[in-house]
Parts: sequence; C-alpha cells; structure tokens
Amino acid sequence: MRIVGGSHRGRPLEAPPGTTTRPTSDRVRQSLFDLLGQRCDELRVLDLYAGTGALALEALSRGATHATLIERDRAALTALEHNLQALKLADRCTVLKDDVARALGQLAQRPERFDLVLCDPPYALKASQGTLDSLARLGLVNPQGRVVLEGDDTEPELVLPEGFTLTTDRMYGDTRIRILRVVPLDLPTPEHLP
Repeated sequence: MRIVGGSHRGRPLEAPPGTTTRPTSDRVRQSLFDLLGQRCDELRVLDLYAGTGALALEALSRGATHATLIERDRAALTALEHNLQALKLADRCTVLKDDVARALGQLAQRPERFDLVLCDPPYALKASQGTLDSLARLGLVNPQGRVVLEGDDTEPELVLPEGFTLTTDRMYGDTRIRILRVVPLDLPTPEHLP
C-alpha cells in the first residue's frame, strides 16, 4: 500500500496485521481521486473510520490544508500514527480516538466545517445512511462540499437528506463509491458537477 498521487506519491503506508482493518486499495484510491479531480488544494478533510489514514493522507498529499481523522481501533491507530510520522504530516492532522458517532457530536460543537468527507466504514456495518444523516443533521459539510461513501455491492440505496445530491455512483470490483455534494437550497443543482 502506498500514496498514489501528489507530493508524497510512491511513499509506502503501514497497515495493521490481521483483517480487522481493510484499507482502500491503491487502485480504488486512484480512481476515487480521479473522480474528485486529482487536486485537493486548500480543502479541510474529515476521514471517518480512518483506519491507516490512507484516504486522508492521499488528500493531504494532493494539497489539502488539514485533515481530521476518526478511528478507535488500537491496531489501526498504531499504523495511522506511524504513517503520519513517516510522511511528516502529523502537524496537518487531528486524530480523534473515538467512536464515529460520538466524535461527530463533538465536532458539531466546534466552528470547523469540512469541504471533503471520506467515509470508509467496515462493510458489514452498512453505515453509509446513518453517517450521511448525521453529517446532514449536524451541518458538518460546507456548501459545495463533497461526501465520499465507500461500501460494497450489498450497501442499501441512499435516501438523500435535503441539500445533498448524488453526483457519482460507481463499482470497482466489489467496492462501491458514491460521491455526494452539498448544494445550498437556494441554488439550482448544477448538472456538470463531478
């Protein structure tokens, strides 16, 4: 596993042993960032179920300003912290060692909002709908911000919260990537959004 683009391209990433953490493959990560437009300049990123941190680190490598990563598994956190230090990106990251639902509630109490939310939960959780509902209810995504939901082919269809529009729904092997955009309610939905 490695960073596939940006200033840290080619740098290896550590993953914990065992099967409790399932990092997004290099190929799927490359395809995702192709869909997002390659560059993430000046974005503030939120990585839910961060695991090794691969998705957030990819965004930072491509120009994101800051990433907040949420992870509670100890083995994943050890790998995550190793990766932050090895890439010298710890100063551009905040790691919340907590459950996603509780951490989202804490973030809602802060002024920071996010331009890109990356959500790659364990597939068995089927967490996409609940996570999307929480993001919408708590108002954590900036207008025109994007939410990436990763799951598998058994993930239920989404009921979109008001103000969210689905722009991409693709399968890469058994991995399903859905990208949503927050559209201010007073603006028409642009047809050309990625």
